[in-house]
This record gives sequence, structure tokens and C-alpha cells, in this order.
Amino acid sequence: MIIRQNAFAGTEKMLKGGLHCHTTRSDGSGTPEEVIRLHAAKGYDFLALTDHRIYNRRSFAPETGLTILPGMEVDADLTGIAHGFRCFHTVCIGPDDATNGFAQDDTVEVCNVSCQQEYQPYLDRIHQNNNLTFYCHPEWSGTPARWFDRLQGNFAMEIWNSGSVIENDMDANAACWDELLGQGMRIFGVATDDGHSMDHHGHGWVMVRSANRVPDILQALQQGAFYSSCGPVIRDFYVEDGVAHLLCEPCEQIQFLSDAHPTVVIRGNGLTCAELDLNGDYPYVRCSVIGADGRRAWTNPIFLR
Repeated sequence: MIIRQNAFAGTEKMLKGGLHCHTTRSDGSGTPEEVIRLHAAKGYDFLALTDHRIYNRRSFAPETGLTILPGMEVDADLTGIAHGFRCFHTVCIGPDDATNGFAQDDTVEVCNVSCQQEYQPYLDRIHQNNNLTFYCHPEWSGTPARWFDRLQGNFAMEIWNSGSVIENDMDANAACWDELLGQGMRIFGVATDDGHSMDHHGHGWVMVRSANRVPDILQALQQGAFYSSCGPVIRDFYVEDGVAHLLCEPCEQIQFLSDAHPTVVIRGNGLTCAELDLNGDYPYVRCSVIGADGRRAWTNPIFLR
């Protein structure tokens, strides 16, 4: 019996996409036109302009042919924190038709909450507007898993955030993800840029198995038919008869990860495949690939029970 991760099933091509970036419509340094053109030059197929609390459905550079996913970023500060700060940031992305409850340039209010349960109604409102959501930069936000592990309805969380990595050396490698997965939560992982300055763009992306149309991309994201990367290319990931298999372009390390299991690391110069006998006690397994330059790619999990 073969269980293949959804990114590696089907016949559609893999699309390169950016799910979280900013422009001069909020606090980014590049105009929407500049940001779209930069991503097109870097080989992206689709992009969401997710400025803070202002919704975008428009392509500001249609000549690029880049598909634009409607979206924005919403946020809330946590009140009553004794020192420093904690916050919830969420990106929402939605359809490009009348089923989307947000119009171009719709805005949402800034909110303050005391806990994740108070933040949930804001997520519920986004979901009622037929948008998907994912949780942003947990390390930068000061929210280890116990602060956001009861939020409902997020299809994914950020496992790489270029802005946080470049500016703060945080959110570089799937913080909190296995803790949530180990609790039985089925949540996918996305690599994003959260680009504010122009040099933040183009360092982390998703590779999505989909036709290049907004509804198809959203469906593929929701189904986990993608992997995340900062460079390495993953070719296949599947479990057959209790053995996990990973195929990729030449790399230096392939890692097999799961909650409550030590990471299994396979090393080799020009490594293109690896396998792991799961011995029947893995609730899920996921992989990370590390290239010779240190850059990573991450599969979504294969859930085994």
C-alpha cells in the first residue's frame, strides 16, 4: 500500500507562489507594481499581496501574467502582558469571485484581546467570508504553541518567515509545528517572506500542485498539495508498506521528523533519496531537505492515523 503526500500526486505542474508580502499599501517599502514585478522576475507563478488590514483583489501589474490571490493580514495585540509583547498575526487568502465576502480595499479594525479564545471570533468572521487562514511567525509573535494551539480553522502555519529570519534570526525552521501535529492537529506548513523591505522578497515560497487559477490554487493549499522551500527541490514523498521514501534533487541532508521521535538524519554529498522504516508507531511523518548551501525545503506531513 502506498500513501503519497498530496503535493506529489496528480499531473498538474508545480507552481511557485508567495503567500505573505507587503507593499506601500501598508508598511512595505515597494509599491504593489514593484513587488509584483520583482516576484515575476524571480519565476513566481502566483502571489498574494497581504497588506495589514486592507484587502487586495487587484493585479497592479497585469502585464506580468502573475496570478494574484486575494488577501490581507490581520492582527491583534495581546493585552495584560507583564513585559514585552505578544500578538496574533493571521494571513487570509480568498476567492476571486462573488463568494468572497471581502471587496477590494475593505479594511478591518485593529483589535486587542487577552487570549486566543477572544481572537477566535475574528478568525470566524474571516472564514465566514470564505477565506482560508494561516498563522504567522509564532516565534516573532512571542507565541509558543500553548498561546495559539486552540485556534480553529487555520489550514496552515508559517514554518519559515524570511523577514523574521533576516531581521531577528527567528521563525527559520518550523517552530511549534511538531508540537501541534503531535496533539493530533492536522495543520500544514508554509514558507513565506512577509516581505516589507524589497530585499526580504524571494527567499521562501510554496510549490503547489495545481492549475494556475485562483480556485484551483486555494483548493490545493487547503488539501496540502504543496511543499515549502527556500531553494531545494523535492520530487516525491510517500510511505509504502510502512517505509517512508523521500526523493529530491541533490542535497546534503534528508531528515525524517515526527513528534515524540528523535529526528532521523541521512547525510551524503549529492544525496537524492532516503528511506526510513517507521516500525508502525508514527502517527505522521514529514521530511526536511537541506542543500549544500544550507537552504531548506519541507514536506507537509503524511498522516498515518
